[in-house]
Amino acid sequence: MENYRRFLKPEVIVKLKTIELKARLVVEGFLAGLHRSPYKGFAQEFAEYRAYQPGDELKRIDWKIYAKTDRFYVKEFQEETNLKAYILIDASGSMSYKSNGISKLEYAKFLSASLAYLLIKQRDSVGLVVFTSKINKYLPPRSKSDHLNVILHVIDKITPGGDTNLANTFHELAEKIKRRGLVIILSDLLDNKDAVLSALKHFRHKKHEVLVFHILDPNELKLAYNEPLILKDLETGSTIRIDPRIIRKDYEKAVNRYFTEFKRECHENLVDYLQITTDLPLDHCLLEYLQKRSRLG
Repeated sequence: MENYRRFLKPEVIVKLKTIELKARLVVEGFLAGLHRSPYKGFAQEFAEYRAYQPGDELKRIDWKIYAKTDRFYVKEFQEETNLKAYILIDASGSMSYKSNGISKLEYAKFLSASLAYLLIKQRDSVGLVVFTSKINKYLPPRSKSDHLNVILHVIDKITPGGDTNLANTFHELAEKIKRRGLVIILSDLLDNKDAVLSALKHFRHKKHEVLVFHILDPNELKLAYNEPLILKDLETGSTIRIDPRIIRKDYEKAVNRYFTEFKRECHENLVDYLQITTDLPLDHCLLEYLQKRSRLG
């Protein structure tokens, strides 16, 4: 098995085969997750033109349109207009942190690979965005099975580093993604809360459905250290000396209040939010969430 396919854990994939990710958003006349008969889409009925984006197949460019406009456009077909999902992976420096065997970024890689597999299995189109303080990589959504290999190769090459600006990145993407779809965010969300929430609302204003997987290390919630230590910011390099025994109670209270408010505001703005920690089994938390969405219909 090729190395990049390690992100598709067999025990996860076997279980995913029996579960469908049913999004609530109606996308271009289709109920997301419920698809047309494959026989109806067999002839690939033409739907519309859209601007060429890096990663599009050259054979899909309409050269007649290019001759008239001097611009590149590709054809989209009816069978490709069901659900378009965009998986956004935070690759900033803070995602490299780990207090156990797996970092937040590695956890996000496994989770995103499983989601991509599931969505393509459902014949949905899946795109991938890797970002730090800017968009580092953008793959347009595709539904063909070989597109999964492209996604997995990109996931495999992600390395953490640099700072992040979630709000600016999300605002940019909200304007970049023209067709309504499903935006899946995998991040530790370590940025200004109000600015991030404002950017999430931008996605909703554009009629996207938004799923937030808030990935954290257990130590970020509990500050489970019993002696003085120096904490280093993995994005800026700045340090601070603390004694966890003195500040633990106030720290945990502040963290709990922060996440409670974040979850509440997401709920109020119809943004699905799930907080997960890297010590939880991937298949357990992924399947629990998918089953929850299935019940929501």
